[in-house]
Amino acid sequence: MNSPAVTTAPVADNAHRSSTLQAPLPARVLVVGPLPPPNGGMALQTEALVRCLRSEGLQVEVVANNAPYQPAWIASVPGLRAGFRLLPYLLRLWRGSGRNDLVHVLGNSGWAWYLFAAPALHIAHWRGRPVLLNYRGGLAEAFFATAWPRVQKTLRITDVLAVPTEFLQEVFGARGQRAEIVPNILDNSLFKPAANPVSQLHIVVTRNLEALYDNASALQAFALVKSEIHDARLTLAGEGPERESLQQLAQALGIADAVRFAGRLPREQVAGLLQSARIVLNPSTADNSPNSLIEAMAAGVPIVSTLVGGVPQLCRPDQEALLVPARAPEQMAAALLRLHRDEDLRQRLIHAGQQRAAEFSWTSVWPRLQQCYRAAISQRSLRHA
Repeated sequence: MNSPAVTTAPVADNAHRSSTLQAPLPARVLVVGPLPPPNGGMALQTEALVRCLRSEGLQVEVVANNAPYQPAWIASVPGLRAGFRLLPYLLRLWRGSGRNDLVHVLGNSGWAWYLFAAPALHIAHWRGRPVLLNYRGGLAEAFFATAWPRVQKTLRITDVLAVPTEFLQEVFGARGQRAEIVPNILDNSLFKPAANPVSQLHIVVTRNLEALYDNASALQAFALVKSEIHDARLTLAGEGPERESLQQLAQALGIADAVRFAGRLPREQVAGLLQSARIVLNPSTADNSPNSLIEAMAAGVPIVSTLVGGVPQLCRPDQEALLVPARAPEQMAAALLRLHRDEDLRQRLIHAGQQRAAEFSWTSVWPRLQQCYRAAISQRSLRHA
């Protein structure tokens, strides 16, 4: 991967570069982001980050931007619930920023940027703390089309910008904004190849049942596959507002008896499900660096995915995955059949995928993150010099 300079402002001279290398690591870090439940990709990454930082001996405080409503009944009152979540969140940010050495904010696109990420960045700045923005929005391009002037103002008070993929690095770079790549964190003690790989065609999708992930195309593609491979099975491991309509579609396609709606599974059960999979399918219409594909590669399961967002950088076409256009069930089905039948292709993709997955282990990610933390501390010192 490319590794450009990590600071959001240009590095002034050799003396500043040297000071970045010599800057200490923070002893206490405030991490701001969502936590499970639900098990969304960003929430799982927040959880993994906290766990791994603590394993390095750092003191970590967490401010969850999706904390449960207090009292719980407030969740049923749309207008009132926003204030009941936002005001305690801002108070926790203010207090947490004051007692930690660095603030690490996981940010996303859309309203989440304005409600959660931007306030955290401003509060850390007002408290004089080094701040790293870990931007993870797969819909960044569409969001920035209208929001960039406001986002850019907030980035000016951010000491370091980090993104998980070359895709997002390029999105920011096209707007003159420097970003460092810090990949997603993989739990490679949990996701590992099965001792006895399966031969029956079991296709697994581990995306939520939302319009963004286009599970309808997955069902349509599976119907085409099942017309040729009669004992094929499909498992959808996720939850969301489209569950009922997808179940109705499975009935209409005549495949309901071969489709399992597993719901949202704990991580250990997702790992077990992957060990029973012949192929992982990702039908998403937009993506950045989906954990589901990183986990599949680590588990030794070959991938068919849509050619969207950062996926081609994560899984190179015909190297770590077979990639097809979004909303193209016929091409998706053809790729699934090809990957099921061609054992040489399967083994080639599996081998390359396992090598790629190694880049997401904590031992690979931590040196990059240390560099970002040191750069944030150095940049903040430079601001106050």
